[in-house]
Amino acid sequence: MGIIAARQSILYDEGYGWGSKLEAIILEIAARFLREFKPGREQCWVAERDGRILGSVFLVEEPGEPETARLRLLYVEPEARGLGIGQALVRECTRFACDAGYSWIVLWTHAVLESARRIYAAEGYQIIASEVQEEFGKPETSETWLLELDVVNPAPSAP
Repeated sequence: MGIIAARQSILYDEGYGWGSKLEAIILEIAARFLREFKPGREQCWVAERDGRILGSVFLVEEPGEPETARLRLLYVEPEARGLGIGQALVRECTRFACDAGYSWIVLWTHAVLESARRIYAAEGYQIIASEVQEEFGKPETSETWLLELDVVNPAPSAP
């Protein structure tokens, strides 16, 4: 978890200048995952090759909303982008969430993260809210996306 959190913090600082405020959020998410992990309801996936981490994603239960999962901390290393790793990680979140009985997956991202946004849209997520915030030291458009799982994996119709 420490490696994942550190690497994401570095990449987002180098790429977007988001610095220690985002680093603190990433570390809090990783710590909460370790501290409050719910087997069968939450999971972290790590993509790796030859012992090197190429990307990761978390899926956790949304606090106070047991029918909703939250996709957290998706990232792919720059040299591994374009290989389908991000798409595979997001698809695995969807599969797991369906199997775990969630009704929705929600996520929070930023408009500048165009590759991630394309992955979310291709998986069926839709933007349900956006706002300009300055939490990381400069104006950024943050977005909340939602995936309704019964649309992705509909229940079988009655005979």
